[in-house]
Amino acid sequence: MKAGVAPAAPATGTLKGAAIAALVTILLTAPILGLQLKLEGYQVVLEQHWRPVWIAAAVVFLFQLCKPMLTRTGRGLRLPAMPALGKRQQRAAVWVLLAIGLVWPFIGSRGAVDVATLALIYAILGLGLNIVVGFAGLLDLGYVGFYAVGGYTYALLNQYFGLSFWECLPIAALMSATFGFLLGFPVLRLRGDYLAIVTLGFGEIIRLLLNNLTRLTGGPDGVSGIPKPTVFGFEMARSASVEGAKTFHDLIGIPYSGSHMVIFLYLLAFLLLGFTLFVTSRLIRMPLGRAWEALREDEIACRSLGLNPTRIKLSAFTLGASFAGLGGAFFAARQGLVTPESFTFIESALILAVVVLGGMGSQLGVILAAILLTVLPEVARGFAEYRMLIFGLVMVLMMMWRPQGLLPANRPHVELPQ
Repeated sequence: MKAGVAPAAPATGTLKGAAIAALVTILLTAPILGLQLKLEGYQVVLEQHWRPVWIAAAVVFLFQLCKPMLTRTGRGLRLPAMPALGKRQQRAAVWVLLAIGLVWPFIGSRGAVDVATLALIYAILGLGLNIVVGFAGLLDLGYVGFYAVGGYTYALLNQYFGLSFWECLPIAALMSATFGFLLGFPVLRLRGDYLAIVTLGFGEIIRLLLNNLTRLTGGPDGVSGIPKPTVFGFEMARSASVEGAKTFHDLIGIPYSGSHMVIFLYLLAFLLLGFTLFVTSRLIRMPLGRAWEALREDEIACRSLGLNPTRIKLSAFTLGASFAGLGGAFFAARQGLVTPESFTFIESALILAVVVLGGMGSQLGVILAAILLTVLPEVARGFAEYRMLIFGLVMVLMMMWRPQGLLPANRPHVELPQ
């Protein structure tokens, strides 16, 4: 046999496999990306967009063709590893992020500050879900239900009883915590996929109830005209809603600007994030946090240690839901409108993606993931049509590259001598 003839068979097999993968990609993406329905007047027209299909097929073909050069023998892809951060380094990074976040509204544009406010909301929700998923190890796909309860609590209490934002904020957290406590009972004996299905059903039940209770919640139209938060009772508006009352800019003697409310909402979200971060960081150091970790690692061993899994699960659902209530009330105040379509399953999936992408149990990782998943779609507005496709691709690559998340939590462990 001549030298150089042997590698021909693997190269041919690689080329054939890449061609088959590209063909399968075309068959799968053609109905989704290549053919799109468009309404022109009263007629539905089928438009053809084959460019994204060819791009996807080319990317898959090149990836499969170059895959042998990127793999090791039996070790998968040779992707770069991210450096691990210790507890002190993560704590220092949190303080750096908080310092940057504190000065951001005074140096960023109005649009950038508004996007950052949305990122802070997702960070609050991610830290709340991190209690259930990251610390207690309970898969929750209906977390958006607690988010909706918090938003509608503020909206309805203000509409029917005239309560202010600051009065409704703790009530919204309490209502969401109550729903979390009630959800905990039917799922006490469930684990894994069964738990995920029940929590998913809970989130959909909440949305359907909000959609069908028209007399109470407004149905699909939702509740509008929700007032913005005030600063110690002074409205941040051009003119006060009550005759003779002073506004905030009149009180401190500065001209009115529409950016004042944007900055105030950002600082309020920043304050709520700091409160959530403080409480959750203290909880995980308490015996309750250790009990969550024990439940996550092994429920049978947890029970054998004398711990009560029922109380542990209920506490995780209750406390995690309370922070969703805080985020929901602030969301309602920021938007001025809440509808059932604001609390769909995709929101639960996005919040869960924040926890998984950042690293389950890692507070710094959750904050970074919330920033990334909120800011990147705004930066790449030209790819808004393929947002979910890119999002899915990023999650797949993340599971291949770093399944433990961007910044995994540092857990105490003991290494036995070899």
